[in-house]
Amino acid sequence: MIIPNKEHRIGIFIDVQNLYHSAKNLYGGRVNYGELIKKLTGERKLVRALGYVVRSDPETGEESFFEALQKAGIELRMKDIQIFPSGVKKADWDVGLAVDVIRMADSLDVAILVSGDGDFIPLVKYLQIGLGKGVEVAAFGKTASSGLKEVADNFIDLDTTPRMVFKSAKSSARKKNK
Repeated sequence: MIIPNKEHRIGIFIDVQNLYHSAKNLYGGRVNYGELIKKLTGERKLVRALGYVVRSDPETGEESFFEALQKAGIELRMKDIQIFPSGVKKADWDVGLAVDVIRMADSLDVAILVSGDGDFIPLVKYLQIGLGKGVEVAAFGKTASSGLKEVADNFIDLDTTPRMVFKSAKSSARKKNK
C-alpha cells in the first residue's frame, strides 16, 4: 500500500469508455469527473490527467461530453471508432494508454490508472517491478478485474466514493416508480 505523500508527483490515466459504461450499467448515471480528479489527487502534485476517448458519432452530443471532461482538467487523447467491413466496431485505447504511462513514468512517483480492465495487469507489474513506481487503480469495484485489484498498490473503489456518480433523470424516475 502506498501512503499518500503531498510530495508525490502523480499522473492520472482515465479509460473513459470503461468508466462511462460501468457507471451507466451499474447506476444508470454518469461519472462526476471533477470529483474524480479531486478525490484521486488529494494534496498530491498532479502532473497530468489524461483521458482516452473514442469519437463515434458527433450527432450523439459527445462533443459536449468531451468539453466537460476538459473543463474538469482532463487532457484528452482522441481517436475515431474503427468499423470493419464485417460491421465489427473496435474502440480501444489500451496500447496508447500504456505507452503514455510508460513514457511519463520518469516524471511520476505514482501512476493512477482509472480502469477496471484486467488487460492492464502487465502494465501495473512493469511500472512496479521494472520502474519502481507506485500504481493505484481506481474503478467501480463491482465491475473491476479482481486480478487488477490485487496487483495495485492501492485500489480506490469508486462504488464507495460519495458524489462520484451523477444519477440520470431516467434512473431516478425508475426508482420512484418501483
